[in-house]
Amino acid sequence: MSYGVFAEFYDNLTQNVDYKAKADYLCSLFERFGHEPGCTLDMACGTGSLTLELKKRGIDIFGADMSAEMLTEAQMKAAENELDILFLRQKMQSLTLYGTIDTCICTLDSISHLEGRDNVRQTFDRVSYYMDEGGLFVFDVNTIYKHEKILGNNTFVYDTDKVYCVWQNTYSEGQHKVKIELDFFIPEGDMYYRESESFREYAYSEEDIREMLTESGFEVLAVYEDMTFESPRSDTQRMTFAARKKQQ
Repeated sequence: MSYGVFAEFYDNLTQNVDYKAKADYLCSLFERFGHEPGCTLDMACGTGSLTLELKKRGIDIFGADMSAEMLTEAQMKAAENELDILFLRQKMQSLTLYGTIDTCICTLDSISHLEGRDNVRQTFDRVSYYMDEGGLFVFDVNTIYKHEKILGNNTFVYDTDKVYCVWQNTYSEGQHKVKIELDFFIPEGDMYYRESESFREYAYSEEDIREMLTESGFEVLAVYEDMTFESPRSDTQRMTFAARKKQQ
């Protein structure tokens, strides 16, 4: 999945995401666990909005994403803001870095795009391999509840000044999998032209994720309701995990 046309309109369609608040939350989380971010990887950084916000707060951060189109948007934004940020084209499951990291963040449900335990475990293994002992891994995931009750078989429509987008979901009962099909209607003069993309998201239980993190050499410090320091509830839509790399 390259997120070609989706990359072009991603920021326009996610204007509800408060990246400044998310950056503040991550910094508060680092402080909560007495962690100095040090060299930080924003894994699956997308168009780099959060990467830029953390860079502005003085964090030594770089980004990685599998989509060249997303990274092009990220590089343009960094240049516009006169920020020197390294962006790498990397898949999470085969992450290859030039040195170790102290912190890894992975937000906006990017882990939920990984199909099956093997891919999730490979990703956790790669982060662990490059992370110094005592390093912090922070990421969020969509919950099974969100897949069943919110995304489900629903259709969403986004009407913006740049694009008209129809978002259609197909939920696979019992597999915690949602197929997402996007149709973009892009204005051009008095006409619209159509582009389409599709991808899948997968939900994993808190217990499964805890187990995989432990197998990859992490100690789970906390699991929170999104953007809070409260425990997840039965109707939580997104969970945030904080895990520390164990000493060998």
